[in-house]
Amino acid sequence: MAKEYSSYQKKVIRNYYENLDTIQLTKLQEIVTELYLAETDKKRKQLWTRVEKALTKLKISAPIKACILETQDIKILAQNLQQWLR
Repeated sequence: MAKEYSSYQKKVIRNYYENLDTIQLTKLQEIVTELYLAETDKKRKQLWTRVEKALTKLKISAPIKACILETQDIKILAQNLQQWLR
């Protein structure tokens, strides 16, 4: 049974998908901030898992993604994020 959406709902859904990259970059910025402030290894591990998911949704190339995730260096992530925001 297919659900019919109102024209307003369709517009909201369309706008969400049109701005998905911006939304993911914003989430990634928030995660970088949380990583700088994380106090426990458990929290850092959870945040790096979120980074991996965000990079996948952004369709970042495999070599860049692998480099970021292997080193788990916040500075490298932040520098790349800064470039992607331009």
